[in-house]
Amino acid sequence: MYEPIHMPFRDFIDYLTLEKKYSPHTIVAYKKDLESFLNFASEGYDYQSIKDVNYSIIRSWIVSLVDADVSNRSINRKISSLKTYYKFLLKTAQIEVNPLAKHRALKIAKKIQVPFSEAEIENVLELLQASSDFKGVRNKLIVELFYSTGIRRAELVGLQFSNVSVVQKTIKVLGKRNKERIIPLVPTVVETIQQYIEVRRGLNIIKDESYFFLSSKGIKIYETLVYRVINTYFSKASEKVKRSPHILRHSFATHLLNEGADLNAVKELLGHSSLASTQVYTHNSIAKLKEVYQDSHPRNNN
Repeated sequence: MYEPIHMPFRDFIDYLTLEKKYSPHTIVAYKKDLESFLNFASEGYDYQSIKDVNYSIIRSWIVSLVDADVSNRSINRKISSLKTYYKFLLKTAQIEVNPLAKHRALKIAKKIQVPFSEAEIENVLELLQASSDFKGVRNKLIVELFYSTGIRRAELVGLQFSNVSVVQKTIKVLGKRNKERIIPLVPTVVETIQQYIEVRRGLNIIKDESYFFLSSKGIKIYETLVYRVINTYFSKASEKVKRSPHILRHSFATHLLNEGADLNAVKELLGHSSLASTQVYTHNSIAKLKEVYQDSHPRNNN
């Protein structure tokens, strides 16, 4: 949970928590960004409140961050926190003009996430196929669920037992900002779920009964464990530098789009709030289309 809040930001933090329903982790980040800027404005320009600051002071802060070798991506995140705060001040009639209204984010190099190939994923599943003990079945299901549903790591960790339906072949996921979505399951995953439920019953003790994924000690699994599972198995089947749950989510979206899935449908499955977030996955789909075009168009054979 976040630390005690300084008085200038208490109402804002309450707004993020209660109305926007941001996660504690996000709220801590916002709070640190605002306090960092307030310290800059106070020590360098004798401002006691962010409300009174103009854009030239903000620009000086940006310059100081650049001089300190802070990445453009991090600077943009800090400014985003500040912009959200000013929007809150406008909404609550505490200021009349947002000093960041015309600000443009710093340019950042686009990071192209390289998805796992279908062959790499199949190789990992083959490695896990032979194991029938609790950890082996659980780890296989973790890989299958990431790849077949595209859920986030935190969503998988927080998955409730009551939200997994073998009969309806669906899972109900609690995503960002407490938004729920229902994701269908393919038959092979349903089979693995049934296997997992069976070996789960065989645990000596179950402390966190409500959570679906457990450790061998019967407690809720944690994000580091999930990352370790993915990294360990995919290091045996892939030479890619980045081997994480997010790359499996990326693979899910990319492979669906490569097979012609509707972008809006993929957006809903991923739990994105805007189509722009989903469109980052289309570069691989476009590459696939180019490949098909090059192989199939009659004029390309000349």
